[in-house]
Amino acid sequence: MSESTSSCLWANTAVPDVQAQALHGAVSADVVIIGAGFTGCAAALALAQRGQRVRVLEARTVGWGASGRTGGQVIPGLKYDPDELEAMFGPELGPRMVDAAGGVGDEVFGLIERHGISCDAQRKGWLQPAYSAKSLALALRRCDSWKRRGADVTPVDRSRMAQLLGTDHYLGGWEDRRAGHVQPMSYVRGLASAAQRVGAEIHVESPALSLSKQGTKWRVSTPQGSIDADQVLIATNGYTDGLWPGLAKTVVPMMSYQAATVPIPDALGKSILAEGHAASDTRRLLWYFRRDAHGRLIMGGRAPYREDLGAADDNYVRNAVNRLFPQLSSTPFEFHWAGRVAMTQDHVPHLNQLDKGLWAAMGYNGRGVGMATLLGRLLADLASGVPAKDIPFPVTSMHPIVGYPFTRLVARVLVSYYRVRDEMEAA
Repeated sequence: MSESTSSCLWANTAVPDVQAQALHGAVSADVVIIGAGFTGCAAALALAQRGQRVRVLEARTVGWGASGRTGGQVIPGLKYDPDELEAMFGPELGPRMVDAAGGVGDEVFGLIERHGISCDAQRKGWLQPAYSAKSLALALRRCDSWKRRGADVTPVDRSRMAQLLGTDHYLGGWEDRRAGHVQPMSYVRGLASAAQRVGAEIHVESPALSLSKQGTKWRVSTPQGSIDADQVLIATNGYTDGLWPGLAKTVVPMMSYQAATVPIPDALGKSILAEGHAASDTRRLLWYFRRDAHGRLIMGGRAPYREDLGAADDNYVRNAVNRLFPQLSSTPFEFHWAGRVAMTQDHVPHLNQLDKGLWAAMGYNGRGVGMATLLGRLLADLASGVPAKDIPFPVTSMHPIVGYPFTRLVARVLVSYYRVRDEMEAA
């Protein structure tokens, strides 16, 4: 286990890692996928099931990046509610986007069921509790927008929200029963194993060092080998580097920090999320939380952009636990970890055609379990020849963010501003 994942709950409690070796020598494939997270493994599985010769290159190990560090919440939809998405993308594409984004619960839990993936999957719903009157109105509007389209959602009043969460901190909110949660490292390893069983080859410890055109083929080179392929899928999300010039500048990596308590005795924690929901609130710098299969409480939130975040940086999530569940103020954290969340300027995931036969998907804005699984399959569709117009998501060229060197400075300023606004509105 690497240093950066040694204190991660998911790495410590996951099913065994997949059996895979580094790439050695020159080989060929129909499709090469760069990145073995949710996106890459979902794409590999879909392509291999269609009879394509697929090879996946992973710089570290399966799930090492964001996929193995996420909170594991499977949340349908995007930042925008369905009415907003349809207004933004028009009457033809908009409704198809809404249907696709709203169906990510079926996408994830369907794969888990069909391939027998052992990942502590629980489909018992997601709650969005509101911390202020203003955000409650927005939450209820979003609930209504989904409900008018037949989604299994319902508004939740203050009393019922307190009962479901085990805290009276919130004013109400809404429940989405399409949602759930998984052990994310086990889930991504399960996707990888399923892909291997239908013929995909996965190569770990094999970073892609260069990408070039060799006649009609693409060549991806690693420290000890190379792959020539007709199509390349880049699935590196917040860990995207300079392999394809400019691609990393289409997203802004932010750090999400999580901590997990020791398993909570029933006498102390039986009222906390007693019906098995996951939750993420309406703060601009949101708190997201749930219980794991062993009764731990997992609390997550935004963190400074540093790769060395650890136990000493838990003040934000410790404060969240103490405010929501004061009975746990003396319950210690057992695990602490962080990972990169890839944010886009328009708050919508990006599905890009970079060149003929070269595709990328990234920028899940904190909803990576469901959206990455979906966009992985959509990448597989594109690589299989499905026309872009038939994809229920915009397929665009790459658009690096203007003024990218200043984005992190702007992000830091916004984090400070949002923290003040959250506190003022909650007062």
